Amino acid sequence: MHHFKKFILVLILVVFNSCGAYFNQPLFQEPSRVGEFSRSTDQLLDLPDAAQKLEVAVYNFSDQTGQFKPVENGSTFSTAVTQGGTTILIKALEDSGWFRPIERENLSNLTTERNIIRNTKQEYIKNLDPNTPPLPALLYAGLILEGGIISYDTNIVTGGMGARYFGLGASSQYRQDRITVYLRAVSTTSGEILKTIYVSKTILSQSLSGNFFRFVKFQRLLEAETGITQSEPVQIAVKDAIEKAVHDLIVEGVKDQLWSSKGGKEVNDELVANYVKEKEFEESKALYNRLFVNREYKNTISVSGGANLIDGDFATRRLGFYGAASYQRNLNSFFDFGVDVAAFELNNGEQYSNIFGSIGLNGIFNLLPKDDLAPFIYAGPGLVVDVREITDRQTRFGQAFFKFQYGAGIQYKLNPRVGVKIFGEHNVVLSDELDFRVNGKRDDFYFNFGIGVNYNFNWKNKSKKENNEDIEDEN
Repeated sequence: MHHFKKFILVLILVVFNSCGAYFNQPLFQEPSRVGEFSRSTDQLLDLPDAAQKLEVAVYNFSDQTGQFKPVENGSTFSTAVTQGGTTILIKALEDSGWFRPIERENLSNLTTERNIIRNTKQEYIKNLDPNTPPLPALLYAGLILEGGIISYDTNIVTGGMGARYFGLGASSQYRQDRITVYLRAVSTTSGEILKTIYVSKTILSQSLSGNFFRFVKFQRLLEAETGITQSEPVQIAVKDAIEKAVHDLIVEGVKDQLWSSKGGKEVNDELVANYVKEKEFEESKALYNRLFVNREYKNTISVSGGANLIDGDFATRRLGFYGAASYQRNLNSFFDFGVDVAAFELNNGEQYSNIFGSIGLNGIFNLLPKDDLAPFIYAGPGLVVDVREITDRQTRFGQAFFKFQYGAGIQYKLNPRVGVKIFGEHNVVLSDELDFRVNGKRDDFYFNFGIGVNYNFNWKNKSKKENNEDIEDEN
């Protein structure tokens, strides 16, 4: 029975720890298939019809990074990204339905073939009708698309986690790379660069593994291992970035009235409005998907609740309740000034229990003031007041003690007005009589732990001029 349990444990480890490896492992050869869509393909295909297709030429859109594929040992002459960027771009232009691509990458091949046709007609077709039209002229482009893959950064984010207990373990690792594409449209009549588009795409690689290593009996070792590694194909990432660049180029051209959709102004306005909203959101994020939120409001009120833990002269320590309300005034991007009032219980079990109130003044330092998830630290002086009369000991209602508090926390902005926070605070009382007992030279202190909700606002309404400016910005 004991060995049967061991077998079941190993079976669970093998099947469930990396089940993806066993449900997706390539056991048989697969036939060729149509190429996969990227995340931007549907967005490109859903564009409205163009009022008129534009002839566009692409001479070269290739890898400009010069990087070779990284390997652990030795060297390789294989490039890190695909060299077929021109082909991918032409396919994206066709899929959009807004452009008529013209062959320019291998123009010498095209002109050579046309010369062969022309010479063949002159030399070998003697009875050619003199009224036969000549070979049609080549199309010429109104736009030339230039640019390329200008950056491929590896290991911009790496990490992992793992655990092992009595020979049973599992681990995971991940890595994120980044590819960057620039695309510009050039007018063939004037040489003016009409638009330049910048797009970046992350590439994710991850691995999961599990293992079992244990002696099941004397000189009998049981060992099992399983795992799976998945990497996003670089070619799909390049395709995604190029398709996104073509989509943005089309909408930017509609926005600047360089070209138009078949639906006219109404369709154009809707297309541009959706794009501008998405662009504003993307531009508010920095590297590593850090979302930046501008502080539009100078004042913040918050309510919070949690637990209190005293560290005084009694050995027994139990959690008591904690509740607080606070007001903060924004001084600049990094610093706030705040005042808070709180009620809490100091609980030493049967030895001592009492309810106090406190007021504190704090200087708050925001470490990442524009991030939606931002840590903060604070410190300042305060006052603790006994708010409950003690009948079995001496009466001390209203007696106050000076204190100094400092703490740290993290807040998350749900939107510009509302946010949530979690924090911990250490309060050092400048007295050893907080718990009615004096023992040694150390003063009493206590901890507050809480979670709260913030509400941001401005005291004064905006002036008529500021409202008009906001309306102009929205338009």
